Order: sequence, then structure tokens, then C-alpha cells
Amino acid sequence: MLTTLSLPIIILVALIIIGFKAFKVVPQQEAQIVERLGKYHATLAPGLSILVPFLDRVAYRHSLKEIPLDVPSQVCITRDNTQLTVDGILYFQVTDPERASYGSSNYILAITQLAQTTLRSVIGRMELDKTFEERDDINRTVVAALDEAAVSWGVKVLRYEIKDLVPPQEILRSMQAQITAEREKRARIAESEGRKIEQINLASGEREAEIKKSEGEAQAAVNASQGEKVARINRAQGEAEALKLVAQASADAIRLVADAINQPGGNEAVNLKVAEQYVDAFAKLAKEGNTLIMPANVADIGSLVSAGMSIIKGQQGKTPAA
Repeated sequence: MLTTLSLPIIILVALIIIGFKAFKVVPQQEAQIVERLGKYHATLAPGLSILVPFLDRVAYRHSLKEIPLDVPSQVCITRDNTQLTVDGILYFQVTDPERASYGSSNYILAITQLAQTTLRSVIGRMELDKTFEERDDINRTVVAALDEAAVSWGVKVLRYEIKDLVPPQEILRSMQAQITAEREKRARIAESEGRKIEQINLASGEREAEIKKSEGEAQAAVNASQGEKVARINRAQGEAEALKLVAQASADAIRLVADAINQPGGNEAVNLKVAEQYVDAFAKLAKEGNTLIMPANVADIGSLVSAGMSIIKGQQGKTPAA
């Protein structure tokens, strides 16, 4: 009875084991190499695959993703016999899983060794200064050499990057001294340029100030000249106006005198006025000094006085009759 019940159970367990071995699920971005009886049979793509139990087996598994590989540091000798410690990082990708499985026993080790030898060869053809300036060229040369050799390994080298270039301590100290000297030189040049620009600015400012001052003085002189000109014009116009008024007054006085002369008795009145002024003038001279001044023709005085007296008498004789 137990034998009859255990046989189906054994068959069921066997079927389950065979099912697990027959069905294979491959993850995304992965490839698996299947061997049948020890010989390459197929490459399993991502998804579900069916294998023959006990005949097929998964021999290799490869990731199809981009893989970073750290290349160990090494000492390289430059063209000018300077030791240089270099390390870098390599990025590659498996493109042919079959070749990656059977092309090399260890393609990762092969890529690492080839990267180191290629790097030593490239740096050996360059001087120390160039290694710092042409890192991109070094990276491209290493990638080209690796990519050509890695085809038979089923690997594609994507890029190589130098992480660090370390020269000996003596070279570092001399480079640091050179850098410091260069910085000091640039600082002195910058300071000199700053002083030069400052002096130029000061000179330009002083020149502008002198120009402004000269322009101000010239404008002030022009303004003063214009003011003096206007003042003179005004004075001249005032004097001319005054002379005109004096002349006008004189003309009016002469006109009135002439009109008075033309009136009856006007000539006698003029003679009387002249005689009075003549006598007043001599009287004033007598008061102001001890010197006696006599006219050249004394008879004129007498005639003027007598004429004046006759005029006065004539006027007195006419007054009562009126």
C-alpha cells in the first residue's frame, strides 16, 4: 500500500524538478550562455526560455550594462625620464556574449593589462608637461588601442579616463615653486597695471579739471566783458540822453531868449541882464581875491551900466502912467 502511494509522489517530485530545470527566466540587460553536453548551444535572451533537463546547462552569465573598471595605478616613465604615477578608470560593455565566454579566459584581466601597457607606451612618447596638457589625447589613444584588441573578446571599450597624474615630490615642489612665481609675476603685473590706470585716471581727471577751470575762467571773462560792454553802452546811452536833454534845454532857453528879444523892450531887458551878470562877476572876483582885474575896455562897463540905468528909469517912468 505504501509503495503504491509513494510512486505517484516520486513521479510528481521528479516532474517538479524537471520543470524547474526546463524553464529558465533571464533578467533584462543580461545574457546567458547555454552548453549542451559541454558544447556551446545557444545564447539566452531576456525572458522565458526552455532547456532540456540534464542535457543543457547555463555555463556563463554576462551583464550587458556599461561596466566601470578601475585600472590599478602604475609608474610610467616620460620621454624626459621622469617617473609619473598614473591611475585611471575604464568603461566597457559586453557586446558579444559568446566571444566574451570563449574568446578569453578572463577578459576583464585582459582589458586591465592592455590598458596599463598602452598607457605606459603613450606616456613614454610624451614629456612631463605635455602629459598634463594632453590628457584627452592620452584617453583617446588608450581607447582606440583597447577597442581594436577587445573585438575578439566580445567587448566594446567605451571610454578611458585618467583619474590622477602624480609626479615625484621633487617635481611637485619645483612645479609648486614655478606656479607660485608665476602667480606673483601676474600679481605684480596686475598691480603695475592698476597703478598705471590709476595714474592715467588721475592725470585725466586733473586735465579735465584744468579744462573745466579754464573754460569757467574764459566764460567768466566773457561774462565780465559782456557786462562791461552793456554797462558802457548804458552809460553812453545815459550820457547821450543827458546831453540831448541839456541841448534841448539850452535850445529851449535860447528860443525863449530869442522870443523875448523880439518882444517890445526885449533888447533893453537883455542888455540889462548882461550888465547885471557882468557886475556880479566882478563883484565875486573882488570878494575871492586881492587881485583887481579890470577889463581891457573900461568904457564898455560904463556904457553897459548907463544903458542899464536908462532902462531902469524908463521902466520906472512907464509904471505910474500905467
